[in-house]
Amino acid sequence: MAKLLRISDAATLALHTMALLASAGADRLSARQLADRLSASRAHISKVLQRLARAGLVTSVRGPRGGFSLARPAEQMTMLEVYEAIDGPLDDSTCLLGAPVCLGKTCLLGDLVAAVNRHVRVRLAGSLLSDVAGHLLLPDPRAGEGGPLLSGRADRRRSRGRDRPRRREGARDAR
Repeated sequence: MAKLLRISDAATLALHTMALLASAGADRLSARQLADRLSASRAHISKVLQRLARAGLVTSVRGPRGGFSLARPAEQMTMLEVYEAIDGPLDDSTCLLGAPVCLGKTCLLGDLVAAVNRHVRVRLAGSLLSDVAGHLLLPDPRAGEGGPLLSGRADRRRSRGRDRPRRREGARDAR
């Protein structure tokens, strides 16, 4: 069954990732920083970034000072480009079932489905990345490669094992 508005998790991550990269300007952000900031798995972010790179929307630099940045200025990229790089062309389907089953020539919901689809397309096509830059917080630079300073589960995960007291020399022999 088709949905009225279908935005996959990958497309949602791509849209937010591109907004973060637009906010970063000339700075590059690592997959780890992006994953931490968006509370997503690094594997999922990496796959999304690969698709964005294949579509020519991001570039990457390897190495310790590497990361991802926009391939073109944010003023030259629309949110629709980002969406379609991940989910393909925005479906203009007018039937929630995917194939018309109505006896008449009109939808049971009138023009609601077509109107929503048109509205989403117009909105995404008319929204530049530069319009959304700054709407998301960038990773805290004090956090280094680890990404933003987060509270809750992510901080506990990152600090696990570091707070344990070190074993003293000869502690094993004392047993």
